[in-house]
Amino acid sequence: MSIPQSGGGPIEHHDQLAEYLSDGCKPKEDWRIGTEHEKFGYCKDTLKPLPYEGERSILAVLEGLRDGHGWAPVEEGGKLIGLEKDGANVSLEPGGQLELSGAPLETIHQTCDEVNQHLTDVKDIADKIGVGFIGLGAAPIWSHEDMPLMPKGRYKLMDSYMGKVGTMGTTMMRRTCTVQVNLDFASEPDMVQKLRVALALQPVANALFANSPFLDGKPNGVKSTRGLVWRNLDDARTGMLPFVFEDGFGFEAWVQYALDVPMYFVYRDGTYVNALGMSFRDFLKGELPALPGEKPTLSDWADHLTTAFPEARIKKFMEMRGADGGPWRRLCALPAFWVGLMYDQSSLDAAWDLVKGWDAETREALRVAASEDGLQAQVGPIKMHDLAREVLEISEAGLVARGMAGAGGLVPNETHFLNALKESVESGKVPADELLERYHGDWNGDLSKIYGEYSY
Repeated sequence: MSIPQSGGGPIEHHDQLAEYLSDGCKPKEDWRIGTEHEKFGYCKDTLKPLPYEGERSILAVLEGLRDGHGWAPVEEGGKLIGLEKDGANVSLEPGGQLELSGAPLETIHQTCDEVNQHLTDVKDIADKIGVGFIGLGAAPIWSHEDMPLMPKGRYKLMDSYMGKVGTMGTTMMRRTCTVQVNLDFASEPDMVQKLRVALALQPVANALFANSPFLDGKPNGVKSTRGLVWRNLDDARTGMLPFVFEDGFGFEAWVQYALDVPMYFVYRDGTYVNALGMSFRDFLKGELPALPGEKPTLSDWADHLTTAFPEARIKKFMEMRGADGGPWRRLCALPAFWVGLMYDQSSLDAAWDLVKGWDAETREALRVAASEDGLQAQVGPIKMHDLAREVLEISEAGLVARGMAGAGGLVPNETHFLNALKESVESGKVPADELLERYHGDWNGDLSKIYGEYSY
């Protein structure tokens, strides 16, 4: 979940809304990679999720990073709720999931170094206080009641609202984790092509990274419980966005979409003002019931853009949002997968050629099938396993073309970060398949074994 945005003055005319998005356009040499990942923390002796406060808690981990690893504190209402350092930040998801939002970096080599350092630092602190962290798309055993709501005003508002829309909003907040990558675009046409490819191929990412076949202590009948949750959340702010594929789509069309997304809040003087279900269009007219007579700032607009949760979205950059959280290797594989597709024009064109003939029904059916069946999904003549193989080949070609060397030039490019995904395509098995085999095999249905064997 995003932190409050800042730095935007009053909105004086409608054009500023699209200009805010277009201001994110960058020349190719300035494109960067921002990787985010979430993980569940738990007490090693009880296997219960971490509370916010206490000897073994989220707060203790944050304080350990602050005091022992040079992170600056971020507070809300006198509570430590995040950290900042070198362009990166550590934040808390609603149920206490610990998130690293990485700095904008040039290469996957740098991104993976950042991820590795973060997980090493977290493990150093966790080991000292008897805490573990695990990367999964959904909490395998814990109930909603087991997961404490973190002390952030945004989450308190969302938690009450989520119970009124969809069926699985509170499950998303407290019991799911993701890995995502944030990428840049050069122009409006570049954004349009990238967003269309991003949305169309999110099901492939969901299938390859499916890592949540359990919920409430047993198999859930799907490969990605997280994917199932997001399909049953809030139709007003989620989904595959068919309008993105319509002629004329651009920044202004995104503005119109975002203006129709019901509001959650307005952030004022360190406090989240309840604007649940209200209209940003009314806010622009000074008619927001929560703040009568007051008009929004660009910071309010930036905040509002963070409350739309489609499979891919734009702000001043583009977010790929379709993958389950997972093991160490796949935290580097996700940005490699998308960078290979998006940051080389030949690969981007090849990816678009692959999906441009699909209609909205096909894209949505792939989304559903990916979460249910992983690489075994099939929609009409489209077999996910074959599609994933082809997409991966396109991504690998893009990484080769980028030619970003690592290890002081000893590693010629970034393609090795795709190895975990190539292994899945070769075997036909994604992490969820392995977990299910273990559950029905040597674990003998004892899901508690997942913590000892799959924690970082």
